[in-house]
Amino acid sequence: MVVLTHGYFIDEDAAEQQIMKPYPPLGILYLSSFLEEQGIANEVFDSTFSSFNELSNYLISNSPLVLGIYVNLVTKLNVVKLLRFVNTHQALKNVKVVLGGPDVRYNKEAYLKLGANYIVLGEGEETFGELVAAIIRQDKVDHIPGISFLDKGKVFTNQERPLNKELDKLPFPNRKKIDLAKYLATWKQYHGYSSITISTMRGCPYTCKWCSRGVYGKSYRRRTPANVVEELEYIAQQYNPDNIWFVDDVFTISHKWLAEFATIVKEKNLNIKYECITRADRMNDEVIKLLKQSGCFRVWIGAESGSQNIIDLMDRRVDVDLVQQMIRAAKQNDIEAGTFIMLGYPEETEQDIKQTLKHLKKANPTFYTITITYPIRGTELFQQVEASSNVAELDFATTTDRQIAFKQTFSKKYYQYAIQWINSEMTFLQRKERDLAWHDSLKAKLKSVKARIGMYLEKRKLVA
Repeated sequence: MVVLTHGYFIDEDAAEQQIMKPYPPLGILYLSSFLEEQGIANEVFDSTFSSFNELSNYLISNSPLVLGIYVNLVTKLNVVKLLRFVNTHQALKNVKVVLGGPDVRYNKEAYLKLGANYIVLGEGEETFGELVAAIIRQDKVDHIPGISFLDKGKVFTNQERPLNKELDKLPFPNRKKIDLAKYLATWKQYHGYSSITISTMRGCPYTCKWCSRGVYGKSYRRRTPANVVEELEYIAQQYNPDNIWFVDDVFTISHKWLAEFATIVKEKNLNIKYECITRADRMNDEVIKLLKQSGCFRVWIGAESGSQNIIDLMDRRVDVDLVQQMIRAAKQNDIEAGTFIMLGYPEETEQDIKQTLKHLKKANPTFYTITITYPIRGTELFQQVEASSNVAELDFATTTDRQIAFKQTFSKKYYQYAIQWINSEMTFLQRKERDLAWHDSLKAKLKSVKARIGMYLEKRKLVA
């Protein structure tokens, strides 16, 4: 038997517990359905609402021939723990562990030496299917494209497998293998509506220096609108969610695709509500109309900074004024608009952060998120900070890329104060717009002043 899992436990994720927006592991659900098409029996242990002990006991009880595990920054430490468990438990001595996902390409040797038998690089379906079939037959694997493995202590990596250009041929994710009702119920409980994820494309052709391309590279491949609508119809019949979340990096990248999608949705009289992510330079008035026509109620428009200088350093290739225009235009067409902000990018100054706040005030998005920059291995940002900052070597088994220390303009505490300052100023603006009681606005302004003092004191430490 083949078992697929991902090692994410919501009970261990304090940040997620604050928002409670869990999504099913689409990657391994695609693998599951592909294996089924190949006649290979498999089960999915969806760990999201489970625990490490329950996963461990499940593996002992079932002792699979192959254990496939998806790995990213969030799941890495649990995957390391799971590798050690499998490799030290007598009942699991014959299990072949296969790892895939965005964290494996640039860490393959470390994972193999921690006990993984094989690493799947890039897209997983064909490579994993071929690898599992070879393991079942007890055949050699040295000819299978897209894998890494150890032989006599040395890492061997086979040639890359070409990316799949015909995504319509892939079966839909095997959602019946998990308890999807738990996800829908959780969303309903915490947000008043349920939501399901769909992927329509793979890869992103843009060049943002901080973005990981460990799985799909700089590619752009997409399912046809008709194929996507077919999946939407299936999901509506089987699960009847309130909303759809398209997980694509740039949903409106092809205006022709979007127009065809909107036409088919209208022809089929398909009543869907969805949210998506895109870029300001792939939006205009016509695109916004198509989004609205096809059911979009919320669009996330990437910015990352309100400083054009920082956007250019990131190689985002977008104009900050256009981002503001598109956020406002979406809202004017009754589409909620969210955006993303990143603080602490190399060379960012306090003036850049002030411009970011000014940008947010001008755009006034419905929602926004702020993160502090961290370099991911394999990205141009990581290469940049590694070359200039003397990045300290971390213990692979106990840390993630989020803990990589690199040279930033200010301290981590400074950026935490900066986030508080921006949040307080935006809260003040929004409360003022809603004409709330003066003392509510005053509270926000006092928090803003307190955060600015914190920023000032942290900055003083740099010259002390």
